[in-house]
Amino acid sequence: MADHIPTAQSGSAPTVDPSLVTYTHVIYALHTLSILIGLTSAATVVGAFIFGIPSIIAVIMNYARQSAVRGTYLESHFRWQIRTFWYAALWLLVIGAISFVLIFILIGFATWFIGIAAVTIWVIYRIARGWIALRDGRPMYT
Repeated sequence: MADHIPTAQSGSAPTVDPSLVTYTHVIYALHTLSILIGLTSAATVVGAFIFGIPSIIAVIMNYARQSAVRGTYLESHFRWQIRTFWYAALWLLVIGAISFVLIFILIGFATWFIGIAAVTIWVIYRIARGWIALRDGRPMYT
């Protein structure tokens, strides 16, 4: 991992506690573990991401330390992680509702499969992009 952590330069950004950077890496690792569980088991990636213990612990960790990262570039990572979790849950609910209605005309299976595949790709992308930005010491856009 890269050891460069942005620090305050000419008063532009507050100094970031290295333990909070490590904490944020752990949260990305927990989300990644949920993705890997989904890829290597009978569960879907989205199902493992939303209902898996590692991701639930990660979101709780986000909320528990959210005030500690306020005003730093890590705040954008926390927001990114929380939004990824909750938007994935929302999309899963929307896909489920639409597919349930359409199952009666036999295209519900296709909408379920396509929707889950799309959300899976989106979740993997968001976790990978966020973790790479954290490694590089960059904030996520908000």
